[in-house]
Amino acid sequence: MCRRWSGGSGFLATACTGVSFTGTDRLGKYASSEWAERGFCTSCGTTLYYFLKPTQMYMMSVGAFDDQGPFRMVREIFIDRKPSGYAFAGDHERWTEQETFERLTPA
Repeated sequence: MCRRWSGGSGFLATACTGVSFTGTDRLGKYASSEWAERGFCTSCGTTLYYFLKPTQMYMMSVGAFDDQGPFRMVREIFIDRKPSGYAFAGDHERWTEQETFERLTPA
């Protein structure tokens, strides 16, 4: 699902709580599943966030921030479902689909 949404590559995001938006007249929302929602700009189509309903956690697109310098990759999710044509380098966590659901779904 994320590959279709992002054009085939990974969705680079940072976890956030307490998110608020201005200019909500341009905020589009799409209920992509029972447990998640995707947010985008209705003017330009920019991907803004992935919202996990059970935990009320926003995964904000790193590309939506003017200063992307503070961000570093700490985790890949759904690693067992990634396309075979690419791999991110570096020493960071790599979760399978099962591990992702176990760790991001409240008990």
